[in-house]
Amino acid sequence: MNYRLVIVGPPGAGKGTQAEGFSESLDIPWISTGQAFRDVLASGSELGELIGSYINKGNLVPDDLTDRLVADRLDQNGASNGFLLDGYPRTLDQVEALDRMLEEREAPLDAVIELQIPDEQIVSRLLNRAKVEGRKDDTEEVIRHRIDVYHAKTQPLLDVYRERGLVVGVDGMGTIDEVRERMVANFEKFMAAEGRDAE
Repeated sequence: MNYRLVIVGPPGAGKGTQAEGFSESLDIPWISTGQAFRDVLASGSELGELIGSYINKGNLVPDDLTDRLVADRLDQNGASNGFLLDGYPRTLDQVEALDRMLEEREAPLDAVIELQIPDEQIVSRLLNRAKVEGRKDDTEEVIRHRIDVYHAKTQPLLDVYRERGLVVGVDGMGTIDEVRERMVANFEKFMAAEGRDAE
């Protein structure tokens, strides 16, 4: 099956690791916007130079450029062949932009996977990671701020996707394998309830 999915999760949830493994298990491309930004910056393309002009000044990349980058990636991979989008959408405007992109490609979204981890566990994970990796700037205050920003930005788009009946919650606690097994099981259950098999 060619599933079209989005994955969201708080900082420290291991979203990238889970997204990569989950997309492999479903045999669909993993489209990480972080990696897409790195690739386009290295490409020297017109879009890469435009995006670089913002990043190099420490500014946020405007939605319209991020939208173009995602649309390019969807076309490269053939959106109708399925994908797992990681890092997009992040705003309600981007939700609308993704809706338009998928409508144009006649490739509706199947589900939004939400990795769920209690805030205190996120703080603990990220403080431990900061200690191990020597990240002195990752203080508890900074981490809590990142979590607050995540909730403030992500909740509105999760509300939209919940209204559409697309959110599949996954308990993000445990080992990488335990979380991945839970993700696959919850997704299969969700697709079965929708009258579709997850193969």
